Amino acid sequence: MKAVIFDMDGVIIDSEWLVVDCWKAVARKYKIPDIEKLCRKCLGLNRDATIKVFLEHYGSDFPYERYKQEMADMFQQRAVTELTLKPGAKELLYWLRQQGCRTGLATSTREAAAKQELERLKVLSCFDEVVCGDMLKKSKPEPDIYLMACDRLHVLPEESCAIEDSYNGIRSAFNAGMKAIMVPDMAPPNEEMREKSIVILDNLIEVKKWMEKRYNF
Repeated sequence: MKAVIFDMDGVIIDSEWLVVDCWKAVARKYKIPDIEKLCRKCLGLNRDATIKVFLEHYGSDFPYERYKQEMADMFQQRAVTELTLKPGAKELLYWLRQQGCRTGLATSTREAAAKQELERLKVLSCFDEVVCGDMLKKSKPEPDIYLMACDRLHVLPEESCAIEDSYNGIRSAFNAGMKAIMVPDMAPPNEEMREKSIVILDNLIEVKKWMEKRYNF
């Protein structure tokens, strides 16, 4: 195993619940139905793919950009005090560094927003490479983001692990030919996830224990 590549939201940062909570506040204000269902459907998708899902559901005249901006402003206000790292995230990242294992991030979040959140939580420097959703056209579940991350880390996909929480993320890593580890957040594992993951673990603390037993870096 030469590299471990992480998703960000729901894996490194405990942010999925806050995104959904902010969207629900916007939905209550404007009486938008089904918002939680749409949020779950969009887990792991980049901006363009998310817009497509929203417009397909609500219609082409849905003012997504206006509502998204209101949600994002609310998220940023709350993130300062409410956003935290997932349990075991920093310990796992530090341990991988000690083992000489390369680390990457493959997130559908925009680069500016992702780096701001990682810097605020003091883990940006833990990653050798950061690949974000606005750096390429195709979103998860396509393999492009993980293939780009592997390329930048100078490792083959089959020499790498991906740690994901969403269905689209696991599909993306699997489609890239990587070993996918699922650490569920908002989406519970189903039969497809069990087939495409080499292991499903409760949190990153368990991931570290599992890797310590399995791999010699």
